[in-house]
Amino acid sequence: MLPQSWQTKKAFLIITSILMMITFSAWAALLNNFVVAEAQFTGKEIGMLQSLREIPGFLAFTTIFVLLALKEQTFALVSLCILSIGVAITGLFPFEIGLYATTVLMSIGFHYFETINSSLSLQWLNKEEAPHVLGQLISVKALAALVTYGTIWIMFTLLEVEFATAYFIFGGVGFILFLWLWLAFPQFDNPVEQHKKLILRQRYWLYYLLTFFSGARRQIFMVFAGFMMVEKFHYDASDIALLYMINHVMNLYIAPKIGRWIGRIGERIALTVEYSGLILVFIGYALVEDENIAAGLYIIDHMFFAMAIALKTFFQKIADPKDIASSAGVSFTINHIAAVVIPASFGILWLISPASVFYAGAAMAFASLALTQLVDRELAKIPPEPGVVATVSN
Repeated sequence: MLPQSWQTKKAFLIITSILMMITFSAWAALLNNFVVAEAQFTGKEIGMLQSLREIPGFLAFTTIFVLLALKEQTFALVSLCILSIGVAITGLFPFEIGLYATTVLMSIGFHYFETINSSLSLQWLNKEEAPHVLGQLISVKALAALVTYGTIWIMFTLLEVEFATAYFIFGGVGFILFLWLWLAFPQFDNPVEQHKKLILRQRYWLYYLLTFFSGARRQIFMVFAGFMMVEKFHYDASDIALLYMINHVMNLYIAPKIGRWIGRIGERIALTVEYSGLILVFIGYALVEDENIAAGLYIIDHMFFAMAIALKTFFQKIADPKDIASSAGVSFTINHIAAVVIPASFGILWLISPASVFYAGAAMAFASLALTQLVDRELAKIPPEPGVVATVSN
């Protein structure tokens, strides 16, 4: 057992985030090279795989029904177990249908965990500390990812490890961490009893729309920016791992600072900076012909992900505390409406014109930029909710 002083809500959030990042980062970092080398995927197949990966995210609203039987903390751990098993067996099925199946299994665990983790974070953190602590959690995840990518680089550069072995190792590490979490931590009480039904509120409309466009943007980065690096610029597994390492070194340093900055300047300005930058990044992707410039755009693009803290804290400020668990599932579903459609449809577009995929991303970023200008107006409409959200300490 851990010492009692370690068995806190914040420690639980940190360690579960580390587990998720190790397993998912390994899966993602190896994927493009694995499917090209072992399964001869083109843009069409990778688009289909990524669309299938996002279906569990689209169904995240079903979280609220699972919570009728399981506590949120227990559900988070079960999800991490499924994620770890899915990653561990990925390398054993190097063909189209097998990769689709293991991807969906992994994705069920990943998306349900992310839904519950978002809910628990907003319940266990108060509004003053949330931006800073969420930034710290991004930094912790960046460190976990950095270690993962460094290990991948060593595996494939120095040790010449097979893809199946690498996937099994990282999934196995995740499963061991899951067992430890299950045994080491007590069940924590949530500060506010959550609604056990689906809730859609008109006053959350702006959050819903920004969440939809955020999901679309994420897919273009996750699916097509990485695929471009492999297909167009011939990055191998060690190159991709090194690029990911740079991304997470940057996040390790800047994410906590971004969290404090958002707390200081407010969500509207932070989101304005994010979406303005993304317009330029996506246009850059469409035009780039130099592999080093492409890598620079990829790093800048990834840095903007830390700005997503602003969207979470915007919702925390306008939300009824009892809505958080239900709304976490609903928002993940909204986020993944685009995520289910974009990879497959844009995968076909990719075969015709890769640049058009990124110009579409720039248009989505522009729509988000326009909507962001309404954030302060929506915050002014919502009076502070009565009651206090508990801090992360016991």
